Amino acid sequence: MTATTSTTTYASRGMRHRRPRRSVVPILALLVIWAGATGVLALWWSDTTSVVGPAGWLTGAGRITGLLAGYGCAVLLALMARMPLLDHTIGTDRLARWHAFGGRCTISLALTHTLLIIWGYSLTSHTNVVSQTSTLVLRYPDLLKGTAGFLLFLTTGILSARAARRRMSYETWHYLHFATYLAVFLTFGHQLSNGADFVGNRSAQAAWYTLFLGVAALVAWYRFAVPVRRGLRHRLRVAAVHPEAPGVVSVHLTGDHLDELGGEPGQFLRWRFLTRGLWWTANPYSLSAPAQSGHLRITVKTAGGHSAALARLAPGIRVWAEGPYGAFTARRRTAPKVLLLAGGVGITPLRALFETLPGQVTLVYRARRPADLALRSELDAIAARRRAGVHYVVDEPAAYSSPLTARGLTDLVPDLAAHDVYLCGPPGMTQAAITALRDAGVPARRIHHESFAF
Repeated sequence: MTATTSTTTYASRGMRHRRPRRSVVPILALLVIWAGATGVLALWWSDTTSVVGPAGWLTGAGRITGLLAGYGCAVLLALMARMPLLDHTIGTDRLARWHAFGGRCTISLALTHTLLIIWGYSLTSHTNVVSQTSTLVLRYPDLLKGTAGFLLFLTTGILSARAARRRMSYETWHYLHFATYLAVFLTFGHQLSNGADFVGNRSAQAAWYTLFLGVAALVAWYRFAVPVRRGLRHRLRVAAVHPEAPGVVSVHLTGDHLDELGGEPGQFLRWRFLTRGLWWTANPYSLSAPAQSGHLRITVKTAGGHSAALARLAPGIRVWAEGPYGAFTARRRTAPKVLLLAGGVGITPLRALFETLPGQVTLVYRARRPADLALRSELDAIAARRRAGVHYVVDEPAAYSSPLTARGLTDLVPDLAAHDVYLCGPPGMTQAAITALRDAGVPARRIHHESFAF
């Protein structure tokens, strides 16, 4: 049994490497976010004549944190609106990290705002905090709805913590986040009705309405209108389902005008299969082959109820696809040499890149057993056609294993530090690989990966 094989690595004929331009969109996006936060602080400053005594300082701090929390809600929704400009340049996983960090900050600001306002108002009215809380919630306009929205935000934040996410399915987590739309709606009225910076200030109200209506329009267009329009336009259907390895299948799809989707190797779409038990959720799966005018393919490993059901799909089932998404494409490349490092079903986006990336490309594919090496015949054919290097590494039998360390990788790819690395695999493997690559001298800017964990 041969678990590790390789072919000599050469640059493919007729494929020239072009150094990509580094996108300025991530920097501009952060500048816009911080400029908006500065504008929010300027709104408080312009509307505050003086701050006197402990009650004034507490109430003033409560107003600032409340304004920033409201602004944070708009930013969070904009980051997850799935705008192609942001998604294709910043990357879906990076946007998700920004969203998660922003969510923690927004919930913290909202909680701080609540506590400071209650404390400051109780000092002003010389009452205890319990009585003051009751007065605020029950007697101030829209504050009962605002309280419900805040509690909804807090619940979503708690259930989004990593420990909680591990105990729920992707579908449950995904639909739970729709509750944030309701939370924003409930708290929006409270901001304008009770916020000292908005009451009687028509300019501030107009700016706040413009911000939230603009974000709502982006969400409605990119997350709802565009998927429906594309579903009707492309008329995707399941053509066939083929087994690739134990627990791994490829789903072949046909449709109309698929070239208009613009899917690049390395990207993924969110697939909604319109059949019983699957129609209500859209799950992300990468393209496992370059898109063609009338054919798409995804390769999926059984990891839950949704992915397991794909093996039983019948030809002719209608499919809606949202996307393409992600920046895990050839545009990230910065060096003439490239290593594609795959673990398990992480081979799917790398298989498409292996066929299409120009220049000198080496593939290292890790799996538990030789039987788990999905798409191996295709990879061998691509390697032979473009005279590229491919190494298969398995854990069992131990005689054919290779440690995922700097030494283990440089044994396979001696000039590893001169490579760009595209990495895709399970979270544990990905973290170990990043550590090994950094120890081997690969700069962080040359390690490209997107996490599909939620």
